[in-house]
Amino acid sequence: MMMNRRAFSAALVTGLAASLISTRGRAANSTPVKARNIVLVHGLFADGSCWSEVIARLQAAGLNATAVQNPLTTLPEAVASAQRVLDRQDGPTVLVGHSFSGMIVTEAGVHPKVSALVYVAARAPDAGEDYTALAKTYPTPPASAGIVFDGDEGRLSEEAFLRDFAGDLPEAKARVLYAVQQPFNKALLSGKTTQAAWRSKPSYYAVSTDDRTINPDLERFMAKRMGAKTIEVKASHLSLISRPDEITRLILEAAGQQA
Repeated sequence: MMMNRRAFSAALVTGLAASLISTRGRAANSTPVKARNIVLVHGLFADGSCWSEVIARLQAAGLNATAVQNPLTTLPEAVASAQRVLDRQDGPTVLVGHSFSGMIVTEAGVHPKVSALVYVAARAPDAGEDYTALAKTYPTPPASAGIVFDGDEGRLSEEAFLRDFAGDLPEAKARVLYAVQQPFNKALLSGKTTQAAWRSKPSYYAVSTDDRTINPDLERFMAKRMGAKTIEVKASHLSLISRPDEITRLILEAAGQQA
């Protein structure tokens, strides 16, 4: 019996919806393969050294950890820097991103060596999504008002850095981090992902409940949408520094390692 056009269209839409649901479900329910390699990517207002506390714990657990020095120029260039590090890994690798670098994890995470994704208070857009527009559907976090530009080069003011970015760190430590923050190019903020690795890779998300840089409810929304295994950490945006034990345990879980 031939199907009429309306019935065919309805069946097609139903099939596409089921496909999207099943794809997201695989990301949520898959068990990651055991991985010894961890690649960590930093976001804005930072450099690769922001992962030092986590790296020390991963190395103590016998894992190979590498921090990407994200150029913070354009999204394609930032993704390429992560891909080069992924190319050098010798087997299954967990790709971890903090803050803005969730964009990089989402794009570069389709790399064949990536076995799982970890987002730490990070952006997690869908393919082609306007993250800025998504963020505007939630109250604006206080740190946004502290971004200052010198031409096309942006950074966070000292006051905003200490209060809104690193608010739960000792002031002396936060000042050191402020001193080494890497400026970003304004062009970086206009980039959009072309694919969403979390739709096909096991995904994990650490929400920072006291975050003043990304709205915690936005973090919860993105984690739920991707079907991620989610933990909530009572921390500022810099949970990777203030709460490294919890973040390390989540990464070890994503790597199929006993925490």
